[in-house]
Amino acid sequence: MVLVNAMGLACPQPVILAKKEIDAGNGNFVVAVDNEIAVKNLEKLAQSQNFSTSTETVEGGFHVTFTGDGSAAAVEEGSAKQPNNWALFVNRDAIGTNAVELGQSLITMFFYTLCESNDPPRYILFMNEGVKLPAENEQIADHLKTLQEKGSEVLVCGTCLKFYGLADKLMTGNVSNMYDISECMHKADKVITL
Repeated sequence: MVLVNAMGLACPQPVILAKKEIDAGNGNFVVAVDNEIAVKNLEKLAQSQNFSTSTETVEGGFHVTFTGDGSAAAVEEGSAKQPNNWALFVNRDAIGTNAVELGQSLITMFFYTLCESNDPPRYILFMNEGVKLPAENEQIADHLKTLQEKGSEVLVCGTCLKFYGLADKLMTGNVSNMYDISECMHKADKVITL
């Protein structure tokens, strides 16, 4: 049985590692984690993927055993490779308005989770403070590159880059304008704002 070592990894990494095992068709594996929140998150994943779990307390943490037939992975494997027709509109460089450090950490983990998912947006649109992310945050820029490889189109407001003095610092994405960004919003079936 495969042992996935997720000890010391922050949310959502244990879940993403378990999801990769499911997507690979692995019906029986164990995920080692060091906190109860990770156990609960893994149990939720298992339930959503028609797997059963059992949890054993071990020295320094927990072993969550997944058991299933891989049928959820087979359904996803047959899905289209094109991104679904939705747009992500990012107008801030953090999630939330209070604890800045927490908000910046959350938005980095959001993009990591998004690039590991099987549902990338068709468009990722950056305006206002959001343009700081593909221009100043290397981790997010790397995640955006992965999303582009999956078919997402990344548009970054040129006026906003200029306002923040970042016009020559964009690491990924295409410099765009209000017209193109609003057109992408109109074309999308849904727009989610971060």
